[in-house]
Amino acid sequence: MITVFSGSNRRNSKTSIFAKYFHELLSKSSKEEVHFFSLEDLPLDICHAEMYSPKGQSKALAAIQDKYLIPVEKFLFVFPEYNGSFPGALKLMIDACSIREYKPTFKGKKAGLVGTASGRAGNLRGMDHLTGVLHHVGTQVMPNKLPISSIEQLLDGDQLVDEGAIKTMTQYVEQFLAF
Repeated sequence: MITVFSGSNRRNSKTSIFAKYFHELLSKSSKEEVHFFSLEDLPLDICHAEMYSPKGQSKALAAIQDKYLIPVEKFLFVFPEYNGSFPGALKLMIDACSIREYKPTFKGKKAGLVGTASGRAGNLRGMDHLTGVLHHVGTQVMPNKLPISSIEQLLDGDQLVDEGAIKTMTQYVEQFLAF
């Protein structure tokens, strides 16, 4: 099983367009079940002082963890550059899910990383930062990471239209499935 994460909790983010496209590609290319989860749908009650005890974990977050993280073999994180790194909401989700069922959630899993950015670097630094966090929790990160730069130029409204980007994303999916 695979879960594609749209790694921003910002409503209607450009990153979600790319994440949904990856979900579509993976669903067509894989015999495995492919889930999609957007951080837009994170419960509001996950950040509080008691979140660091298993009994204090949000029940809604536990349900997300049980469906989208624990039974999965691979994660594909598609996330934007926020302040030179990856979004705090993504880090919060990882932190909150590391309290209950730590090993079944992260240990021995595989992850692909796709960084999106309006600028030229495609969130290279954020992908490096997230790689460090995922290695720490025991998740193996695919060495080939995909930076997607100047994302507004690749879109027409909410549609991905750039043929070069589509080809690169398709090749990345093939590599991810083989990983």
